[in-house]
Amino acid sequence: MKVGNFKTQAKNGRKRITAAVIWEDCDRPAQDIYFETPTAYGEGLFCNPHAFLVVCIIPAMRHGERRLHIDAAVCPELRDGLMTAMMWLRHWFGPDRKLTEIESRAWTPSGTPRARERSGLFLSGGVDSLAALRVNRLNYPLEHPGSYKDGLCIHGIEKGKEQQHFERALSALSEITREDSEINLIPVYTNMRQLDDDTFFWGAEFQAAALSAVAHAFARRLSSVTIPATYDLTHLDGYGSHPVLDPNYGSSDLRIRHDGILFSRLEKTRLIADWEIALRNVRVCTHPKQIKPEALNCGRCEKCLRTRLALRVLGKGHAAPAFPQTEFSEEDLLARLYIKEDANTSYVISCYQDLITASREAGDHELARQIEHFIARRHPRGGPTSLEFVKRRLRKVFANLSTPPSASH
Repeated sequence: MKVGNFKTQAKNGRKRITAAVIWEDCDRPAQDIYFETPTAYGEGLFCNPHAFLVVCIIPAMRHGERRLHIDAAVCPELRDGLMTAMMWLRHWFGPDRKLTEIESRAWTPSGTPRARERSGLFLSGGVDSLAALRVNRLNYPLEHPGSYKDGLCIHGIEKGKEQQHFERALSALSEITREDSEINLIPVYTNMRQLDDDTFFWGAEFQAAALSAVAHAFARRLSSVTIPATYDLTHLDGYGSHPVLDPNYGSSDLRIRHDGILFSRLEKTRLIADWEIALRNVRVCTHPKQIKPEALNCGRCEKCLRTRLALRVLGKGHAAPAFPQTEFSEEDLLARLYIKEDANTSYVISCYQDLITASREAGDHELARQIEHFIARRHPRGGPTSLEFVKRRLRKVFANLSTPPSASH
């Protein structure tokens, strides 16, 4: 793979940086990969070769590229980190893979101004990122260099995400940043998923590298950027964003942090539930095509329903306008409520197990019993037997989701 021909352009109110990517050892077309942002934040975006190196290296390894030749100097700290990241991914997912060799010019001190101490995080509007922001505000004085000042919201990394849904998410996040005037919401647009748009590869291997590439594009503005954790410490496994993986994508100019492993999904949801404006604007849905024009979430996919269940357990079932406030029809239950078998399954099951404990503590023993049966009787292969069981059991679990538990429970 060759990466070069770096360009900076300004057009239609946005600043864009671009690099040409040429595949050498696999049959894939040449591509121009870009990152862009509104000109209001354009001063912080610069054509940093590190951004393009970081976004290309993991797809290059996956597709068997012997080398990645980049027409630029590379920080030796970043080079070492990328080799370590590739070795972790090989250890987890492909012991027979060969590492992609990095070819670059020798690094020398440059005249590029370094960012002063300034921290940011990736802010998608989901439970993980909003909880990360909430904990940061509760624990860090605004004057502390670790206090988040910028939230990067990225369009182009969620497969199938249409522009209108992204703009709606930006609008929702803007409500939060208007309340918290100490953080800037920075939209970033990119086509980097074109390097490899396989959904499993994105989650298992690519996501932290892709996010870190965006951070490097803003290394003049930010000295540290946080990737909010998906998994808590109890459920850590090999994954594309991990506390031993993510820091390897940093350089001498930019630290990449992985934060949030101390909190379970339910604990993160509790943080959101106690923060009214976040609760109004949280976005968890994984089925954007099912979202109504005025909504943030479909309210019916497994992740939406799991989040709504958690909010019910936390006593916030009627205070979550980010979800459609409608009864679930039998058709919805039969068609949608099941847990698919993939690398994420054990973690999803653990989230339901946490809900069992929390339901009992809240006095909602019937809900706890139904979820417990749902998990205990579920067929391990996720085939027709498990789906039929889910159809029967989850009718009762969700039939009264919009109704608070009785005080007699």
